[in-house]
Amino acid sequence: MAAESLARIGALYAIEAEIRGRPPDEGATIRQARAGPRLESLHEWLRQTLARVSKKSELAKAVSYILSRWTALTRYRDDGRIEIHNNAAERSLRTVAPGRKKYLFCVSDADGERAAAIYSLIGTAKLNDIDPEACQRYVLERIADYPIKRIDELLPWNVALALRTDSPLELAA
Repeated sequence: MAAESLARIGALYAIEAEIRGRPPDEGATIRQARAGPRLESLHEWLRQTLARVSKKSELAKAVSYILSRWTALTRYRDDGRIEIHNNAAERSLRTVAPGRKKYLFCVSDADGERAAAIYSLIGTAKLNDIDPEACQRYVLERIADYPIKRIDELLPWNVALALRTDSPLELAA
């Protein structure tokens, strides 16, 4: 059963390898045509497998877990912007993990929240291919007088546009 599962999942990843780098709408079309039938077959195979094994077995628990999250698992098929895996999210967490024990000893909860916010902004900048230091410098130079209703303009993806076009976001008079 494990070999069968891996072969079926491997076929889905092979499709992903072929479409990597294509525009999202094209990727979604290919996924619907090629991965769609494979996902339906996998779903049916999992249901049949669940019917054949002891309900209390670890395998039954694993299959039930997958089936209960089937909609979320297959969402990538219809949206070309979504990856089949969450490796990017896992990689972004690695930058925070080494300091996890140190953060337990922040002087206050507020300090811990500030550290989390800063790490979140740095990670978001990196995910958006922005130099985190340039992004933070840009924000810190402007935030003191920035209108609170427009603070979202200082989020990394908006700052990236200003940094790339070399036209800073201006305050309304």
